[in-house]
Amino acid sequence: MRLYRLNNSIDAKSQLEDLGVDSGAKKLLEEKMQYHLIKIEQMHVAAANILKQDALSIGAELAVPKGVITCEHKYVDAVLMGTTKHLKLLSKKELAQPFGLKTLAHQLKAFTDERDDDLQIMGIINANDDSFFSGSRFKDRDAVAKIEKMIQEGAHIIDIGGVSSRPGSDPVSADEELKRVKPIIDAVKTHRLYEKARFSLDSYAPKVLDYALSSGFHIVNDITGLADDDVCKVAAGYDAQVIIMHMQGTPQTMQADPSYESIIPEVTDFFQERIEKAQSFGIKDIVLDIGIGFGKTLEHNLMLLKHLRHFKSLGFPLLVGASRKSMIDHILPTPIEERLPATLAIHMEAFNNGASIIRCHDVREHLQALSINLALKKV
Repeated sequence: MRLYRLNNSIDAKSQLEDLGVDSGAKKLLEEKMQYHLIKIEQMHVAAANILKQDALSIGAELAVPKGVITCEHKYVDAVLMGTTKHLKLLSKKELAQPFGLKTLAHQLKAFTDERDDDLQIMGIINANDDSFFSGSRFKDRDAVAKIEKMIQEGAHIIDIGGVSSRPGSDPVSADEELKRVKPIIDAVKTHRLYEKARFSLDSYAPKVLDYALSSGFHIVNDITGLADDDVCKVAAGYDAQVIIMHMQGTPQTMQADPSYESIIPEVTDFFQERIEKAQSFGIKDIVLDIGIGFGKTLEHNLMLLKHLRHFKSLGFPLLVGASRKSMIDHILPTPIEERLPATLAIHMEAFNNGASIIRCHDVREHLQALSINLALKKV
């Protein structure tokens, strides 16, 4: 007799297939083989007692502080432990319960509906002279050649930007921004490159976004997270996909002294607010970007990446862009030009934790690494 320790995040499906398990039983068994740890903060103590009993009744567990039974405190934190099957059962049980458990039920259901086999690579093209990585700067004819190369290398999306958002960068007028990106936008339209890939504009200027969307672009990449109502109106008018990014402060101030009481809940609250705003304008196609390096310390960035899967409960695809960013330099001092290996490591972790869109400067290298990662997941 020999024992093999399996990777339950990868091997469940393949092992059941190898065993020849009945197709009807296979799905149920897969749900029992995936285990989850879910932290719940500021839960009403009555809800904690109800959830504790319901979890125990189905074989799951809820870890709670001492004094919950006697209701020493009105609100408590807890950790829910269980399989995918347990989460599905609880998502039904708690629908009829008070004290906020109905909302928790919907969130648990969202966790069980996750998919991890989607992958899109977004290549970066900058039309400004002050982007932090000189290797991403292109103009006119050179930009078209680089775009075509990125598409050949496997880019699904090309993100064009005309204004630097690096820490301390200076803002520019909408007219100046349009002047920078217009030749590239026009070339995309003339060469019908939008038939080969989807195009995104990294901008929060309604005038510039309107020009891009009228020229074959499909995506609004807004680092301000739809702060401007006019951006919402333009995006909705073209039925565009919108990337909502979290940023604390502005590019000029964001890295001065970023601080949070608790970053995961605060970023979650921000996303929920901006999702509601987007939908109120009629925007349906939404992507969420946690904003690596935008008003975050190294610890904040690592925390967001580690707990990225949490944000999938909001029900939208996740984008991560850490390509050659300074968080790498804070871990191991490295020149920008030599940060590709570290970038790949960060993006592999992001993909494993639920990101489906990776924004990067190096398309070919990312496609290779992510394709291997995806193949390992499907074994």
